[in-house]
Formats: sequence, structure tokens, C-alpha cells
Amino acid sequence: MASFRRSVAAGFLLVFCLFGSLKDASAIPAFARKYGLRCSACHVAWPVLNDFGWRFKDNGYQLMNDRDAPIWQNPGYWPITLRITPNWHRENVNKVAVDTGPPDPVTGLFPQGEVSLTSHGFDNSGLDILTAGTLEKNISFLLVPSADETGAFHFESVWVRLDNLFKSPWLNFKFGKFELDNLLSEKRTLALSGNGGPYQLYHYVPVGDSNFFGQIGDNQLGMEWMGHSFNDRTRVSAALFSSSDGSPDLANANTYSGFVSGSQAFDLGGLGLQRVGAYAMVGEAPTFSLTSEGVPVPGSSLGNRAFHREGFFGDFYISKLDVGIYYQHGSDDVHFGTATPANQPLPVGARAPAWNGVFVEPHFTVTPQLVIFQRSEWVRMSRQALSTNASDLGNIDAYTFGYRWYPIMTSRAGFAFHNEYSWVRVRGLAPITATDLTSNSLFFGFDFDF
Repeated sequence: MASFRRSVAAGFLLVFCLFGSLKDASAIPAFARKYGLRCSACHVAWPVLNDFGWRFKDNGYQLMNDRDAPIWQNPGYWPITLRITPNWHRENVNKVAVDTGPPDPVTGLFPQGEVSLTSHGFDNSGLDILTAGTLEKNISFLLVPSADETGAFHFESVWVRLDNLFKSPWLNFKFGKFELDNLLSEKRTLALSGNGGPYQLYHYVPVGDSNFFGQIGDNQLGMEWMGHSFNDRTRVSAALFSSSDGSPDLANANTYSGFVSGSQAFDLGGLGLQRVGAYAMVGEAPTFSLTSEGVPVPGSSLGNRAFHREGFFGDFYISKLDVGIYYQHGSDDVHFGTATPANQPLPVGARAPAWNGVFVEPHFTVTPQLVIFQRSEWVRMSRQALSTNASDLGNIDAYTFGYRWYPIMTSRAGFAFHNEYSWVRVRGLAPITATDLTSNSLFFGFDFDF
């Protein structure tokens, strides 16, 4: 059991570090250069979109005028942006398993204990290379080759979209690898630290659960229909994608998942535009594969089992304050919950795990060049897969505080001085004592793109 906890704890730490370094930037100064606009035309605070920015995005990166088609652009115009963040950060984990002495002469096992571990120093983030825009009027695209901090590349996004088919804003079709239609986008979050960057709720997996397919925050490979009213007050979308969590080469062939979302905005006069909506993710994914000499055979995934996530969201504005709220209920099939292949018997008394979570994320725009942000996030298990598990095993509390100062915002580049502190606690996940595992990040950096 201690070995299992160490593996799970290491997995959580890896997730925190990985999501902190692999950020898909979504602000493109090339758009401002193309249309002669300032970045603030589309952003409340780069990279968070305002209402005009959402309309521009939903129209396929178009203003719906003669300048949308590339043929009318200056030949020197090149729709590309690079983003990276040199930084200093401090990371702390309160309980890490370490050896406390030499190995036992009989078993060969090392005695272990738990210590608090802190590391700090100068660093750099990963690199995003974004190119996006229109191939022709009403044919838009996005390509984002991304590298982690070591320079290892992957394709974060790559899609083409047919916009306004039959001159209707209700008919837009996207194909490729893309972010799901989350109004509260993790790709546009203001937070950058290892603990604060990811939305815990978008990636939550119960302790002992093997389902990594239902992560709403990850970009997926598939196709999407999206429609909206002319003023973008009403938005609906539906996506069908492979149950591979965005991994290429038919990593888990022959299984699919779906995501639907809808929202409605309404104007409260001087308070601004408010938006509420709901979403659901429903899918199935394999629990095992055929093997050859013990190695899984690619494309042979079997034992499909179901999972679902559903909830509602809101984005509310009161003068300089905007507050995003997101709720989710989730559940996995019992085979996922107990990490049991569908061709194997379940543990006695096993049940389908279920949980509920919410986050609240306020932004206060002091001036167009200074924004203060915060996020509070809570995930609570409502049913454990095994009755022997503590009822609060895997519960998460997460808090992030920070601010961004923008000394410049032009059509040529974006530049922000970023300061942030974040803290996460997971119940019962300490690798040896099974007590609470906490980690925190302190982050200072210069976030820029051009």
C-alpha cells in the first residue's frame, strides 16, 4: 500500500510540474498587427478575452470585413507569435519519501521516511510558437508547435475550421486537435505557476482511478460543430473526438467521446455583459489491450467502459471586477475507479467513484495595465470506489493569488511582469503516512510574446 501511495504521490507531483511548464498561449499580437488594433481591443488582460475578443474568435479570427482574407494583406505580414517566460520560482512539497538508511540485508529494501523538500532557482518556461488566422475568408486555422522547458516539441494545437457556411454563423466546423469549448479556458488562464497554472477540476482523477481520458482541460483530436448568434450572445457547440486524451497515432483506437456546451449572455446595463451556461462530457475508453510477450499491442484496445462529466459555469462582470464560476459533477465506471481491466473480476464491494468540484476565479482590473487575480478551487469525493478508502481520500483544496503588470501593450508585442503564489492540498496522499500532501509555488517572471 505504501508503494502504491508513493506512485500516486509521484504522479500528482509530476502533473503539477508538467502543467505548470506546458502552457498553450492564446494571445497573438499578429492579429493586432493585421487589423491595426491594440491588444486591449480583444483582451481584458492578456491572454483573457473580453466580449469583443470572444466574437472575433467565434467568427474564426475575423472581423467580418474585407481585411479578413489574406490576399488583402501586406506581403510582409506573417501571422506568427512566440511566447516564453523566463522566471524565478520556489517549489515546496511537505512530504516526500526518502531513504533513511542502508538497505535491509535480507529484503534489500531501503527504510524510508518523509521529509519536506524545497527547491528554488532561475528557470524558463516552455516555448509556444503560435500561428493562426485565415487561409482564405471563412477558412481559419491554428497551429501551435510547443516545446517543454528542455526543448522537446509536440503539437499542442493543429486545426482548420470552415466558418459561416451558407453565410450562417450557426454553421462552423472544426477538424484537428483543439481545445474543448470551455468558456473558462485553461489555455487563457492568468496563472502560470506549477500549482496555479492548471485547473485541478479539469484534470481530476480519483486516487486509484485509471481513467486519464476524461480531462476537460486537455486539447483533443476530433471535430467540432459550433454555432452562435450574430452578436455572439448565444453560443452552442458539440464535439466528437478520439478517447486518447489528444495523443496521436491511434493511441487508443476505436473509442470516442463527446463534449457539448451552450451559453447565453445578457446585458445588465452599466454592470456589463454576463454569461451563464452548461456543458457535458460523455464517453467511453478502453481498460486493457491485447499483448505480445507482455507488451500492449498498438490499436488493440478493448474492454471499453463509460465515464461522464457535467456541470454549469458563469462569467460575471461588475465594473472592473469579473468573476468566473465553474461547477462539475463527475463519475467513472467501476472498472476505471478500481484500475481493473474489464476482463478481470472486480474487488469485493467495488463501486463507481463520483465527485463534485467547483472553482471561483475573480479578476480585478485596476487599470488596463494592472490586473489582480485569484482562484479558489475545491474537489470533494462523494463516493469512493472502495469502501475501505477514507471518505475524503483525494479531496483537493487549491488557492492561487497573483498580479500581472503590463508596462507595454502594443500591436507588436506583449510584455507582463508576473507575480504569483499558489498552494494545493490533497487529502490522504502522503507517500508513507497517508496523511495530507501539500505543495506550494512562488513564481516571479517576465511573460512576453512578439
